[in-house]
Amino acid sequence: MLGFIITLLLLLIQASGLPRQIDFWILDKTTTLAPPEPSDDVVVVAIDEISLDRLGRWPWRRNVHAELIRKLTEAGAKTIVFDILFPEPAPDDSELAAAMDEHGQVILPVYLSPPTVDQLLGEQLPVPALAAAAAGIGHAHVELDSDGVARGLYLYNGLGSKLWPSLSMTAAGGSPKLSNDSTPAFVNIRQDFRIVPLAGGSGSIPTFSYTQVLNHPAASQAFSGKTVFVGATAAGFGDILPTPFSGLSQPMSGVEFHANAFSAIKQNQLIRPAPAWLSLGLIVFTLALLVVILPRMRPTRTLAACLTTALTLFLIYGIAFVSMNLWVPVAKALLIPILAFPVSSGFRLAMTNHFLNRQLDALARSPQLPLPGTTGRHPTQLLAHFRALLQPQGWLLQQGAETIAQNSLTPNDIPDDLPQGQWLHQDDASWIRLRRGDLNYILGLILPDDFTREGIQRYLRRLKLAQQDEIQPALKPRENISARIERVRVATERLNRMQQFMRRSFERMPDGVIVTDELGVIRFANGHIEEWFREPMPSLSGLPLASLLEGHDPRETPPWHETVSETLTLKQSRTVDLRIRGKDFLIHFAPFALPDSEQHGIIANVSDITELREQQRQHREAIDFISHDVRSPLVSQLALIEQLKRDPSHIDAMQLEQLGKLARRSYHLAEEFVQLARAEQLTETRFYECEFLAIAENARDSVSEQASEKQIQLQLQGTEDLWLRGNAELLERAIINLLTNAVQYSPEQSTVNIQVYRAGHEACLTIADEGSGIDPQELPFLFDRFRRQKQSELAGVHGTGLGLSFVKTVVEKHRGDISVTSTPGRGSTFSMRLPIADPLA
Repeated sequence: MLGFIITLLLLLIQASGLPRQIDFWILDKTTTLAPPEPSDDVVVVAIDEISLDRLGRWPWRRNVHAELIRKLTEAGAKTIVFDILFPEPAPDDSELAAAMDEHGQVILPVYLSPPTVDQLLGEQLPVPALAAAAAGIGHAHVELDSDGVARGLYLYNGLGSKLWPSLSMTAAGGSPKLSNDSTPAFVNIRQDFRIVPLAGGSGSIPTFSYTQVLNHPAASQAFSGKTVFVGATAAGFGDILPTPFSGLSQPMSGVEFHANAFSAIKQNQLIRPAPAWLSLGLIVFTLALLVVILPRMRPTRTLAACLTTALTLFLIYGIAFVSMNLWVPVAKALLIPILAFPVSSGFRLAMTNHFLNRQLDALARSPQLPLPGTTGRHPTQLLAHFRALLQPQGWLLQQGAETIAQNSLTPNDIPDDLPQGQWLHQDDASWIRLRRGDLNYILGLILPDDFTREGIQRYLRRLKLAQQDEIQPALKPRENISARIERVRVATERLNRMQQFMRRSFERMPDGVIVTDELGVIRFANGHIEEWFREPMPSLSGLPLASLLEGHDPRETPPWHETVSETLTLKQSRTVDLRIRGKDFLIHFAPFALPDSEQHGIIANVSDITELREQQRQHREAIDFISHDVRSPLVSQLALIEQLKRDPSHIDAMQLEQLGKLARRSYHLAEEFVQLARAEQLTETRFYECEFLAIAENARDSVSEQASEKQIQLQLQGTEDLWLRGNAELLERAIINLLTNAVQYSPEQSTVNIQVYRAGHEACLTIADEGSGIDPQELPFLFDRFRRQKQSELAGVHGTGLGLSFVKTVVEKHRGDISVTSTPGRGSTFSMRLPIADPLA
């Protein structure tokens, strides 16, 4: 739509001729800003007012022109160009022809015009005698643009198939040429239009008066080797041409224009107009560019984009003009960003206004937050909600004389003079009369006979169940602005109420949230509730909270309805354990004041504590581990120490060695506990740039002594630097654990292969040993803490079961993955994959 509107505006502007005027203005400013210097070998001999005054009225005798030619010949003029027509024969033609023959380089003009008004276009050639003596003939036509200003000329012009070069082109060596068209002889043919960059206004070319040259000795320093243009410059005599320098105030004579054209030809400065397809392509490209980028840009950048586009067009124009002598009309292309800014801004405003009006209408039509008041609910619905919330021991619902529902209450129990819309409490029964439309209802409840009855009675008194008198809607304003303002007011009020409700509902609930109304009916639940309970959101809304909890975690002590009702009636918070589909939760009930009401609803905050329960289990396992595995070496050490104390004179080296082993085992146990705790507390705030291959090399060096004791070769393969963002110390410790296990479970004189390489966006490490392998039944539990392989224990290799758990924890903290493949009797391969720091590097 933006492109269509701009194109339409361009077509309308084009019809006014404004783009052409802008192109001419830019061209004039360009040519007059830095005009070229005139050529040194061109001068003008002007038939000015002084010459006319001294030589008499025009036309002069042709022997006068012959004398001028002889003077210029004596002065050494190279070429003489007459911008004077000689179409009729005269008595002195022979003398003029002789002077022309004597010089040898005299050029005469031809003019294309009809002899009379009622005749066809014809060529006004010099008389035959002069034409034969001329070195060349050129047309004297200068082209006027649509605004009447002379900016250029056609290099070739003629009738039919023969085209004459311009006077300036002939003076520069041009000759007539034949047109390829089989055009009739009376049709005017023009070819090769060129823009002439003028050296300045009138008088910019050196000019001498005709009578001055004629009556004074020849001035060789002024005319020697130069091309002399002879023509009229006197006011009211000859052709008068407005130019970019002068306009209509100081027009330039035709002979001066031809002299400027000759100067430009000699210096290769003529400007060619660009082909039409180039200007059209520039327009299409500019339009397509702005149509594509403007709708996708921020409004604040639209103006900058349009200005940048316009400056780019000016830059293209300048480069083509200066470097290539090419004139590219850019006015239409320049109008595109000028038009695009207001049009795109208008579209943005219109679309924004349309969007805001549509959203405003949607807000005005949208229902309020799903928290319907109790005054509009049907008594059967109220009874169902009271039964779910309060679990009354009996109830009665009567419509007029008809009993709709009853249990332990009869119509005879209804008290006399029951007020309308107000609860009446008699002993353990509570009664209320309600009116819905034209129907009267009586609702009675038997409340529990315990300490909660008084709280429930206060709760019921606060409930507003009586239907309010119908309020007549206000007349809608007819004025459009007033209607909009009214809708804004209504929408604002609804949004304020919604914000108030949400603020009160969520100010204390960080996890799964359930919000109920004053009857304990769910009115809002977040996504966690939908996911954990696996109940679709539409079925949650309108469902009593007690029914939801009873359906997923039924219990007898205390029942869910009692917890929910006590929260509402006593306005006290409750915290209860909840188990759903094998996961542990903690649900916290908190009452909150409803907006525009004296009643309270419930915010139920459901927290997933499954991980906490798992941590508690791990802590219990840790305590059991400490009580057994840590105490055993300590008890053995104490026993050995007591033995040595009883007989210090017989200290055996074996006893000291045994004592050292027990101490080292205790130290290793403590060290692995500390390292595992550090890994579990690792966060990305302790990450930094580190190189994975260097980490693997350090880990290999740390285990090399242990490997050399068993003559095991540690072969590391990898040459590429892989930069990670992580904790190098813990990563190195994790690799050391893997290498230690590989050395420990490998036979002597075997090989442990370590490979570090890149796979996609991950840095990979594999450690392959030639050991006994791992039982397939133990692979799923290999990385569990305190888990030991039965095969290793039977083989006498004792461990804590924390090393691989530490490795897995470190890898997971680095958002990586670790896996293991093993073949019993052939060895195991551990593979670690970690994300690299810069995937694009």
